[in-house]
Parts: sequence; structure tokens; C-alpha cells
Amino acid sequence: MARVLIVGAGLTGSLCAALLRREASSPLRLTVWDKAEDSGGRMTTASSPHNPQSTVDLGAQYITCTPHYAKIHQSFYDELLAGGILKPLTSPIDGMVIKEGDCNFVAPHGVSSISKHYLNQSGADICFRQCVTQINLRNNKWEVSRETGSSEQFDIVVLTMPAPQILQLQDTTAWFMVLV
Repeated sequence: MARVLIVGAGLTGSLCAALLRREASSPLRLTVWDKAEDSGGRMTTASSPHNPQSTVDLGAQYITCTPHYAKIHQSFYDELLAGGILKPLTSPIDGMVIKEGDCNFVAPHGVSSISKHYLNQSGADICFRQCVTQINLRNNKWEVSRETGSSEQFDIVVLTMPAPQILQLQDTTAWFMVLV
């Protein structure tokens, strides 16, 4: 069984994990690491330390589906709408530019609920507070080091964090060409 590590529990990493689980032709052991304390990445929902019922979306406050992307990704929108993860935005937001044909949605349980939905579907082992520091190819396996804990080996590593964070990894020259 192939061991797959996805670095980043934001929208890209969580959707990648769910799609790998859905589409894999053979069994996978999926693991997701994120340096943060929770999923969502740049689409995080924060709770008040004084009142957990009081939340704010940091990053995206709404999702726009353009006619072009609706053709390609309609099944994802349908799934999220059916699951109550998204609902149509019925009131405009101050400063919002509305274009003809666009559909806008909000996440009633916070925008990070989208990532949580896909992580749940993936069945992956999810570990937070895991900051990757180095990746090396050793004996045809990717050895991944982190700030805390011992390094681990994986058959496949998918990096979904922002490019500046990828470039901060130590000794990337040895494996960077593999990714390009």
C-alpha cells in the first residue's frame, strides 16, 4: 500500500486528499500534515476565545462560481450545496463586484468547513502542528523531516502550501526538478 503525504490542509490539500481517495486504483495510506492548529489554510474560520459561537472567516468570506467554472466544477458545487456546506449568498457584501452569470455562495458554518468536509471524505490521518523542514529522496522513498518529531518516509509527497513556504524548505535543489 502506497504511503502518500499531502502537506497542507487548506482547500487544495483537502480536495486533493478526497480526490485521491475517490479515484485511486489501488489502496492508499493518506496522511495530511499542516503547520497550523486546524484546517482551512488561507480560508480559515476563527472562533472568539470568549464565545465559540462567535466566528469570523479569515481570507475568503464568499465563493464565486463563474459560468466557465460552473461547467467544469458543477458537481463540487452541487455536493457542497446538498451537504449544507455552501448556500447561495442572498445579500450583497459591501464592495462586492457582481458580474452577470456569476453565482455567489457562503459557508454557513465557516469557510473552513469546506476543507473539513473534504478531509472527512478522504479518510486521511490528519496531523496539525507539523511544520515540514526538509524533504530528501532516500532509497526511492521521500524522507520528510519536520520541526518536531522524527522524520517519516513516504512513496509520494504532494506539497500544497504557498510557493514561498516551499522555497523555505532546506536542500530543495535535490528534489525540486522532480516536481517541475
